[in-house]
Formats: sequence, C-alpha cells, structure tokens
Amino acid sequence: MKLALVLPGGVDRSGEFRVIPAFLALIERLARQHEVHVFVLHQEARPARWELLGAQIHNIGDGWTRLRAVAAIRAEHRRAPFDLLQAIFSGSCSLIAVTAAKLLRRPSLVHIAGGELVALHQIGYGGRRHWKSRLREAVILRGASVVTAASAPIIDSLHALGLEAVRVPLGVDLRSWTPLAPRGRQAVQAQLVHVASLNRVKDQATLLRALAVLARAGLAFQMDIVGVDTLRGEIVALAAQLGLQQHVRFLGFMTQSELRPVIEAADLLVMSSLHEAGPLVLLEAAVKGVPTVGTAVGHIAEWAPAATLAVPVGDWAALAQAIRLVLTDESLRLRLATEAQRRAVLEDADYTARMFESLYRRVCT
Repeated sequence: MKLALVLPGGVDRSGEFRVIPAFLALIERLARQHEVHVFVLHQEARPARWELLGAQIHNIGDGWTRLRAVAAIRAEHRRAPFDLLQAIFSGSCSLIAVTAAKLLRRPSLVHIAGGELVALHQIGYGGRRHWKSRLREAVILRGASVVTAASAPIIDSLHALGLEAVRVPLGVDLRSWTPLAPRGRQAVQAQLVHVASLNRVKDQATLLRALAVLARAGLAFQMDIVGVDTLRGEIVALAAQLGLQQHVRFLGFMTQSELRPVIEAADLLVMSSLHEAGPLVLLEAAVKGVPTVGTAVGHIAEWAPAATLAVPVGDWAALAQAIRLVLTDESLRLRLATEAQRRAVLEDADYTARMFESLYRRVCT
C-alpha cells in the first residue's frame, strides 16, 4: 500500500530531538511493508523534505499550512495514488487528512491522541472549547472511515458523542525499551520519577503539593522531574516555596537514551495530568518494571486498580496518599508493576502496527 500519514510534528530529521517515539516506532514498522509518506505540519518553519526510517517526510512549514498540506498530498497522489490517508491527532491533522481523502476518493483514519475531545477552560486547553472547533470535529470525525484512540476513556468520550471508535494503543518499541523484570526496592529512600513537559495540562503544581505532604510526613524520597519547562520557572519556584529543594531535581529535556536509565532506577512513576490519551511514559515505565500512580486519565484510569493506582484529577491529598500506599507496601508495588508490564509488553509497537494494518486492509476492501 501507499500510505499518507498527517502529523503535527515529532519526526525531526535527527530522529532523536523533537520527536515522538511512538510516531517513529509506527513509521518504521509501516515502512517495512508499505510506501509511507508523512506530511508533517510544523516540524520546521520552512517547507522541506527528508527521509526517516524508510519513510518520506514532507514538512509543510508555516503559512497557509492546511491548504498547502492538502495540495502536497494531492501532488504526491498524482505521482502515484495513495491507498489511504491517516491523521494522528485530530484538529488540523484530521481536517487535512479527511478533506484530502474526500477529494481523492480514498478512505481515511483519524487517531485521537491529545485533547481534541475536552474543554479545559481554566487553562485554555482542549478542542471543544469553542463552537467552531466542536462543529469541525463533529463533521470531520463523522467523515473519517475509521476513528481510533489509545485508551478506553477516550473511546468512552467518542461514544458519548455518538461516534464509534476502535482502541489502538500507541505501544512501546521493545527493541529500544528492553523489558526488565520488576525489582524490589534497594534503598530506604524511594526514587520517584515524573516525565512530562512542565505545562498546565500536566499539572505539576498538584504533583508538588502531593510531594510536600509526603515530605512533611517524613517519607524519604527523591523525585526526578524530566521535561522541558514551558512555564518560565513557575514550577521550579513553587518547589522552592514548598520547601522541596532537597527532594526534587529538575533534569530538563532528555533524549530516549538518556531517559531510559532514569526510568530503570525509579521505584515509581508519578503523573498528575488533567488530561491524557496515554501517556506513553506509563507504558515505557511499565516495560522497565516500574509501576505508576497518577490522576485518573488515559491508561492510568484504564488500568486501575490492577496495574495502576488512580486518584481524582487535581486531588493532591489523594495523590500523596496513593504514593505513600505504594511505597509502604512492597507487595502491592510489585503486583502493580508485574501486571502493568504484562499489559505494556502485550500491546507493544508491533501490536500497534498490526492493529493499524488490519484496519487499513478493512477500509481498503
């Protein structure tokens, strides 16, 4: 097949910086069997083209991006016809993919991977905050041949809107993330890790307030926070205000190769997001034998209570209690880790590619 994937970004020509690992894993696997063209909207400011993992990357660049993306897809289709088009993330990506598919009379798939279905007005986030975007999503998602999403809560949200959807998790590349069996704690001081850009959606303020409760209670722990700071030091300042300087380290951005040993050394991953379709880091940690405690979003909600512990969004007291429970009950921590790893390995990147290829065959017939 000749496939067109429409992505917002995550496919930098370096293959290491400004990338989304799940995108790379999927592209590499699809390119083994198919001719893959990736139309990326904003990877670079200027239009460009390069090869990555066996696929052709078409960077659209800034300025009239949607119109030029549709034009680029049609131009490539004239060279040799596409069999289908797929958007990963809705919004502009799905608008482009579904519109181009209609013009070319080809099937289209849309994968919900972000905040397309939520309206978090308090932080200005989500694809359902305005009537125009709600109308656009309703039209576009109903125009797609198949809609997919990574986790059960997103599937439920689509069902609530009257849309059928298929669950397809964006799995981990087990060649890069080699599984490690869950391990007993080796030190009195617990090693915690949090991996996410510092932003409003990830709600690190709730995370830090939970950690402050644990510090005041005398729990011995060290938290490593990995991610780009988009809030200009606000979270770092809050950590100092809460007296967490001895407990929290901000490590900034890390490549996948730099991140792996940090995850492997952790006893627990802690996430505090207001919304997630995944997150992918939960799957990566699970593969490495590390369980997760977090707010009830995405896979965290989907896997609780057998493979994660989930607490209400924004509830720092409940988050602190859940962290303490896991760190003081080693048998519970290892049970969570074992079940989480079983699920993550079962639904790895190979599984993701097989699921999508099965859908491709279905819609093309």
